[in-house]
Amino acid sequence: MDIPKIYEYFRNCQKISTDSRKIETGDMYCALKGDRFDGNVYAESAIEKGAKYAIIDDPTYQKDERYILVENALECLQDLATYHRKEMGLSVVAITGSNGKTTTKELVYSVLSTTYKTQATLGNLNNHIGVPLTLLAIKDETEIAVVEMGANKPIDINQLCKIALPNGGLITNIGKAHLEGFGSLKGVQQAKGELFEFLDHSGGKLFVNTNDELVTELAYYAMSAKSYGNDKFCKIHVESLGVNPFLKVRWFRKPDRKTKEEFPPLDIQTQLIGAYNQDNVTAAIAIGDFFKVPAEKIKKGIEEYLPVNNRSQMVEKYGHTIILDAYNANPFSVKAAIENLASMEAKEKVAILGDMLELGEVSKEEHTTILQQLEKASLKACFLVGPQYAVLKDQFPNFHYYEKVEDLKAVLNWSDYKEALFLIKGSRGIALEKVLA
Repeated sequence: MDIPKIYEYFRNCQKISTDSRKIETGDMYCALKGDRFDGNVYAESAIEKGAKYAIIDDPTYQKDERYILVENALECLQDLATYHRKEMGLSVVAITGSNGKTTTKELVYSVLSTTYKTQATLGNLNNHIGVPLTLLAIKDETEIAVVEMGANKPIDINQLCKIALPNGGLITNIGKAHLEGFGSLKGVQQAKGELFEFLDHSGGKLFVNTNDELVTELAYYAMSAKSYGNDKFCKIHVESLGVNPFLKVRWFRKPDRKTKEEFPPLDIQTQLIGAYNQDNVTAAIAIGDFFKVPAEKIKKGIEEYLPVNNRSQMVEKYGHTIILDAYNANPFSVKAAIENLASMEAKEKVAILGDMLELGEVSKEEHTTILQQLEKASLKACFLVGPQYAVLKDQFPNFHYYEKVEDLKAVLNWSDYKEALFLIKGSRGIALEKVLA
């Protein structure tokens, strides 16, 4: 069955789902396969729960006309998403990068939503399955979609671009993340650069973070780019007014190109911890400005955004202030988090760090660099969780090491510290947030 015909069926459904356990009456089910599961097995269960149709790619499970047989269910899902994106005829802004993708996506969404009917990636559904599901969730009234794109290896971003067909996008930054898949920092740059390459070839708009040299290099020959950063020559010029404890920035607005009217600088008080969030805020300003969102609404959208889901959250617990940033970790983001902790005022400072995963051959070297930074940070105590840090305990004996977060939780006595400021940061697989449970 061809995609236009399947699309007709899709439009008569409430939504599409790849999880038979979450099927509701009127849904469409798509049977995907994984290393340990076969979604075809659950097609009948989905129909019984109320799905109007089930897309399958194994004829063994086809019972009647409600079972739509295709050659490859995943490819069908992706093609269906592209078809829907074209039918909607809206603007799609793509966001990728080594750090800050989700925070930037949420800030951009918050800004654009003040003026437009906007839809954005839910959570971090940013891969070859999540992006299609994001696109297929777009409603008829949506005017702009903000799509987060993740990558673990070369070609990932290019493939996601072919699905989402973005006409604008940005790379938050380029750092040492997922090196197992990319091989080197240069490999990360080339992989993330697939977004700019797609946009440049398709006539899309590039939003370029000039604070990141590797990002700037990628946009050097771009035909249509909007620069943002600390440099006063950027089209969007923003400077930090400090972090105490939340980031405050000043946007130096350019005169109107047509009327020559001049505008005073605009100060924006965020609810974000860490100077490293400045680029994320500036990116949201740049995209809002491009879509002609009024300056005061851009300010409103940023100031009202409150981080959640273990991303740079400020938490008060056990008599302490805690910076909870336990969603992900790589050398760039951990270094920035430690620098931010060191810059903040507190009677005592304590770091709880989890392993940085997916660093491949350079893992030991990068974890060593972090421990060297910690030695200079003047902390009251430092707790390290995971085997990557544990192998270095003889080299750095002044820290506390634990194989699992449960081991740390069993012995950590919060009352040992007086009005302390805690930083909790580690890769998702370490689940450091459990220390607060």
